Amino acid sequence: MSEKRRAFSYRWGSGYVAEQAQVEGQHHVPTLQLLRYTDGEAAGQVSLRFCHYGHNGRFQRSPLLMSPEEIDMMGEALRQTPELRALLQRLVGAS
Repeated sequence: MSEKRRAFSYRWGSGYVAEQAQVEGQHHVPTLQLLRYTDGEAAGQVSLRFCHYGHNGRFQRSPLLMSPEEIDMMGEALRQTPELRALLQRLVGAS
């Protein structure tokens, strides 16, 4: 059974969420996403999105805040997302 891809769209391109790590926090649902562009000037590229959702599943348009406990849980969730994890390792300088 295939899971439906979550689409996104920005003025410079659109595509789908290729990988996602998400944890259930006390106040919201912190989420890290690997965005794969398929259309527009960014086609063929990827981006890393730091975001969060409400407990009702709605995308939140505010900064992502994470507690130390949520960071620990996110570390576990990232084990299932190899491309996303590799980009984050580049961010922190790990190999």
